[in-house]
Amino acid sequence: MRVELKQWLRSHWGEMSANDRAKFPNQTLYLSSGGGGITSMREQYEHWLLILMTVSGFVLLIVCANVANLMLVRGMERRRQISLSMALGAQTSRVVRQPLIESILLSLFGGATGLVVAFAGTRLILHFAFPSFSGFASVPISASPSLPVLLFAFVTSLLTGVAFGIAPAWMATRVDPIEALRVASRSSDRSGSFPRKTLVVLQAALSLVLLSASGLLTSALQKLENQDFGFDQDRRIVANINPRLAGYRTNQLSSLYRRIHDSIASIPGVSSVALCQYSPLSGGAWGSGVWVDGHHPPGPMDDNSASWDRVTAGYFDVIGTPIIKGRGLSEQDTATSRNVAVINEAFARKFFNNEDPIGKHFGRKPGASREFEVVGMAKDARYVTFNLGQPSGPFFFLPEAQAEYSQGNLGSLFLHDIVILTRPRASLSIAQVRQAMASVDPNLPIISIRTLRDQVATQFIQQRLIARLTSFFGVLSLVLASIGLYGVTAYNAGRRINEVGVRIALGAKRRSVVALILRGAFALIACGLMLGLALAFAAGPVLKGQLYGFNPYDPMVIAIAAVVLALSALIATLIPALRASSISPAKALRSE
Repeated sequence: MRVELKQWLRSHWGEMSANDRAKFPNQTLYLSSGGGGITSMREQYEHWLLILMTVSGFVLLIVCANVANLMLVRGMERRRQISLSMALGAQTSRVVRQPLIESILLSLFGGATGLVVAFAGTRLILHFAFPSFSGFASVPISASPSLPVLLFAFVTSLLTGVAFGIAPAWMATRVDPIEALRVASRSSDRSGSFPRKTLVVLQAALSLVLLSASGLLTSALQKLENQDFGFDQDRRIVANINPRLAGYRTNQLSSLYRRIHDSIASIPGVSSVALCQYSPLSGGAWGSGVWVDGHHPPGPMDDNSASWDRVTAGYFDVIGTPIIKGRGLSEQDTATSRNVAVINEAFARKFFNNEDPIGKHFGRKPGASREFEVVGMAKDARYVTFNLGQPSGPFFFLPEAQAEYSQGNLGSLFLHDIVILTRPRASLSIAQVRQAMASVDPNLPIISIRTLRDQVATQFIQQRLIARLTSFFGVLSLVLASIGLYGVTAYNAGRRINEVGVRIALGAKRRSVVALILRGAFALIACGLMLGLALAFAAGPVLKGQLYGFNPYDPMVIAIAAVVLALSALIATLIPALRASSISPAKALRSE
């Protein structure tokens, strides 16, 4: 196919510009397997999916740590029974089998329950990913689990059951039967202390990482949504139409646009109306090369590209983008007047070196550098949907009245978007807009009608979904880590109940008993916070590509996450500590 491409390019050699001929040797063709999905979509979503898989893996580790802690506690509680069985001649494999089977069954039951939750959760995710105002509400994506998904869930559940069930079961058999059968102080049990504490530290660290990540992504999303877009979103409604589907010819377009404008402008409450090919952040824009009059022509490797749009008179007033120099496009820009253009600030910086651009000329083809005269410069605004976190790119606007009606550029003639500015405190319904459009042509396809704010919000669906899911997983990890810490603290307090009774009987104050129990728990949380901070900073480069220039090491966000984790740990440990300190000395001493 590459040979055929070269042959096709050679056959069009005479139609190429000098720049295109210079680029000819570098033209090639790349093929990718269709079985791997659409390459552009895979590249667009794979990084986000990798983040979600990592977050899900962290939550899985926290759950496994909780299960392992539970199995450790059960093993410690049953060690006398296990030791008795081994003293009577039971094989280690038979002793280990029971807790291992319990762990596997627990994991499989959890996996089956998780599939039901995942099915409902996937449908909820699709609802958030493709809300009704986005225009993709009917995207045919199935939420039903496929056979590979079922197999993956089964294998994962089985492996986690084996991995986190075998260690506690094996540790329960590593006990001297004579020592285990000997009656000893309940507070002297230290055999499973280190693994339990290690698992709590791991849970706290992973929870802090997820809380920090959710905070950073949420903060970045808020900054992205609240940035200065360069246009006003309030009181703006955008209607999307497709005259081509209604069979309109090129010589009918100007009349159609005028009738649409007049019909909508006559609706009570409408202040002004403008039509354009692509309204701000609608998902598209045309692009072309730019040749500036009086400048050296760009070389083969020079970037002389810019985006452009075709609009009707008064467009900048309707979208609320101020004109910094010169004027906007008006009714005086007709097919018989000189061809004009309005550029943005980025265009002036790139092609005019920040000189006054008013009165200068440029064109879209080599040898036609005087095609358009610049009559105005608009403030930079977010017109296109890519690189929303980067500075605005060069953009120029052409009047619809000066469109070149020919079959060669038919695709660039149709204006698809109608931007409507309503009066303050005026109410304009979708039905009124549809009725006005129907009065022009009842067969004119209306693709969508939505507010400009909804249109802008559509561009952040992906980031918003990831931020919400990460926040959900962060809260879930916090709850799981708190449960794990509560369980370990309650178990340790229960093992030391005799010691607590002695201390209280000897005159120790209850607050000192509470402090004693909290001290051990917060030592674990402190270790978890230190490990979590290191992991959070290590995860910075992974998130940096998704934060659009914002600081992935924001100390305020990470500090808030650490404080939230510490407060949750305090609540989780305070309950068993207060319960242990409230027991009467006599009851505590009899409990042994």
